[in-house]
Amino acid sequence: MTRHHRTDHYDDDDGDLGEALLKGTVAGVAASVALDRLDWYMWDHLDPETRQQTRSVRPDGLDPGHVVARKIARAMGTDIEPKGRDNQHPAGVAVHFAIGVAPALAYAAMRDRTPALTAGCGTLFGLGLFLVQDEGMNTVSGLGAKPREYPWQAHARGLIAHLVYGAVLEGAMRLLDGPPKRRRRRY
Repeated sequence: MTRHHRTDHYDDDDGDLGEALLKGTVAGVAASVALDRLDWYMWDHLDPETRQQTRSVRPDGLDPGHVVARKIARAMGTDIEPKGRDNQHPAGVAVHFAIGVAPALAYAAMRDRTPALTAGCGTLFGLGLFLVQDEGMNTVSGLGAKPREYPWQAHARGLIAHLVYGAVLEGAMRLLDGPPKRRRRRY
């Protein structure tokens, strides 16, 4: 019996998905670190009044990662108390990074099947995350205030940081996995 292989078919087996998710995790951590570093840089260079205005509209003065961590801790009968001038706690930072890696996993799993996802070298994906997550889901879920309550600088900071997230995510995926739709050909 002769087997015929199509040259235009790409593997879709579980091994490839597992590999993509592993690479997506690595790329997601890199993108999250880039977003975080840039966002903190911009935050540190805002005038104190703008920082205070941003803190004042956040739930409990906390970023979404810390709000989630606090809700989980309280559901478990305890609490977390972020400390320092920037209200950081290891649990909140861990949730923040989980929030950053989760979309990277979806991105890694879908980038070969949906090459348009990589448009703008990932910046379009970053823009989508900013709009859906920061401007939409955070408000709807109670993890953030309504967008109009934040100063414009908070939106600009979020937009820039998410564009960089998308670019670093795609750049890391290309380093780890090559360009989309140009790998894993069966011959």
